[in-house]
Amino acid sequence: MATMKIVGWSMSDQLKSSLAVDALRMALQNRRPAPGLICHSDRGVQYASGDYRRLLDAWKAQASMSGKGNCLDNAPMESFFGAPKNELVHRTRFRSRREARAALFEYIAIFYNRRRRHSSIGYRTPEQARIDMTIAMAA
Repeated sequence: MATMKIVGWSMSDQLKSSLAVDALRMALQNRRPAPGLICHSDRGVQYASGDYRRLLDAWKAQASMSGKGNCLDNAPMESFFGAPKNELVHRTRFRSRREARAALFEYIAIFYNRRRRHSSIGYRTPEQARIDMTIAMAA
């Protein structure tokens, strides 16, 4: 069952492997998944980097990259990336990277995860979907 909740993110002025590593580390620390997690990504070099792979190995997680030329494999994340661009970034002129980082944090942690309803999860928020999933798993 998917919750659509964003649990790890990072921001940088350059696309380096550390960007993906930082986001994955945040997600792993927030969720503390059991061994066997399958971590899906696109085919970017940052997801094949040694640091990223070592972090997956340390958490006994398995990498799963999208198929070459198969844009549908990563559709949920591509959909998410469009949301803050359309709902925040393209409507705002940030004075600094610090201001942009704070606005994105608020967008993800407060609005997207706790207030924005998603048709794909029954018009619930990601946080409500997570709560419902937790309750269902405990039953």
